[in-house]
Amino acid sequence: MSDPHRHHPHDGHRPPAGRWHRLTHRLTPHSHESAAKVDSALESSARGLRALWVSLAVLGATAIVQAAVVLVSGSVALLGDTVHNTADALTALPLGIAFVLGRRAATRRFTYGYGRAEDLAGIVIVLTIAASAVLAGWTAVDRLLDPRPVTHVPAVAAAALAGFAGNEWVARYRIRVGREIGSAALVADGLHARTDGYTSLAVLLGAGGAALGWRLADPLVGLAITAAIALVLRDAAREVFRRLMDAVDPALVDRAERVLREVPGVRGVGELRLRWVGHRLRAEVALVVDGEATVRRAHAIAVEAEHALLHAVPRLTAALVHADPAPVPGEADPHLALAHHAPG
Repeated sequence: MSDPHRHHPHDGHRPPAGRWHRLTHRLTPHSHESAAKVDSALESSARGLRALWVSLAVLGATAIVQAAVVLVSGSVALLGDTVHNTADALTALPLGIAFVLGRRAATRRFTYGYGRAEDLAGIVIVLTIAASAVLAGWTAVDRLLDPRPVTHVPAVAAAALAGFAGNEWVARYRIRVGREIGSAALVADGLHARTDGYTSLAVLLGAGGAALGWRLADPLVGLAITAAIALVLRDAAREVFRRLMDAVDPALVDRAERVLREVPGVRGVGELRLRWVGHRLRAEVALVVDGEATVRRAHAIAVEAEHALLHAVPRLTAALVHADPAPVPGEADPHLALAHHAPG
């Protein structure tokens, strides 16, 4: 006997059997947040949007300050840095759209919802980082072949320092919030801000070299920063690629299996799968239960198993639990009819 268990809102779950457990479950304040402070799905999206708009304001102000110095100094290096910062600020737009889409309810066509929009935004961000690396490298090579003097060095250095400080603050903020809500795209966007901070630092170091009379300082530092951007690009691309391929932390799988085995009535854990849909996790699991159990009992075990998973696995918002009967010697595999449908 098997019982496909369809997920329903957690608030409607029946608490596990036992009067004492039901009493303590109702009287003890609790939430489904983990020790890592996991927010609900809607609150996670709201935090992501808030992080985007705050960082957009900071980077916008930084770009305005730098643009004013560009008009005074005519620094081409600072102009390139200003363009980088403006582009970084604008990457908040596709990611913001993705967060808004992710809050929409699932439809008959998009049955898992719109959470994957975050992954598409992550691709855009990775491509933007790659474009920044190409532009920085191209500019550095051009400066190396055709060195140009830097004027108004103090103003350029101050603007570059402001650009680095603004980008690094935004990078830390985006990465922290992205990791807390489980958004790979927001983490990648934070890494993108960090690359622009490195570009600002290159302008600062180049201006210092120019002040000392070394005209090749700017392009050489630019090449070094291009290499640093390439390393950040690798990390961001790996983060987004893993999310696109449904990769999860193996420790989460271990935790889920451990919790499921502790559920009363569960004799074993068969197939267990976790996948990301945006910054939310979904689970599919097959449990082994007593083959003589009634349908109602098997369903109750499945409900309790889902309940345990929602408490134990950070950012898990849905689980599909299937109950399989414990094998009996001489009994045919109940899934034999599906064997020829298995992928080759």
